[in-house]
Amino acid sequence: MPIPKSALAVLALTIVASFARAETPGHYGIGRTATDAEIAGWNIDIGRNGENLPPGSGTVAHGKEIFAEQCAACHGEKGQGGVGERLVGGQGTIATPKPIKTVGSFWPYAPTLFDYIRRAMPQNAPQSLSNEDVYAVSAYILNMNGLLPADATLDAKTLSAIKMPNRDMFTGDPRPDVKNPACEKGC
Repeated sequence: MPIPKSALAVLALTIVASFARAETPGHYGIGRTATDAEIAGWNIDIGRNGENLPPGSGTVAHGKEIFAEQCAACHGEKGQGGVGERLVGGQGTIATPKPIKTVGSFWPYAPTLFDYIRRAMPQNAPQSLSNEDVYAVSAYILNMNGLLPADATLDAKTLSAIKMPNRDMFTGDPRPDVKNPACEKGC
């Protein structure tokens, strides 16, 4: 059954009218500008030196409890790995033929641990942990790697101050689109 000419005319007028309502060139009359609060909700990235770490703190002891409840099922009771990656050990193996890449052996910046846990863990409920819980789990993982004492409390200042064992040996990403310092000028 053919479409009546009047229906095609209404459709054409509707399309033309929707483009005419566009507020600016390239804006097609749909969506809206995000509010500052909406942007802030997504702007949760943490810089490698601790920029944008939130307020709060967590202890190694509390982190051990959270780890047992939320992390051990995948990463093992002591962070030795399982379904999820191994988190502990491997120090001194990076330059060997069989490196063991863990938080304590491979990661160059401690604030990256907070950023990753907050964004992606636990895998079945990412972004469900409070900032205090993320600080605590980070403290426990760093403690298991010998980088924090058992009685430590971790916050933005103390986390940013931790020098990871692999910091000076880590090789950056050579791609210019990831802000490679070697390629930020004269590329």
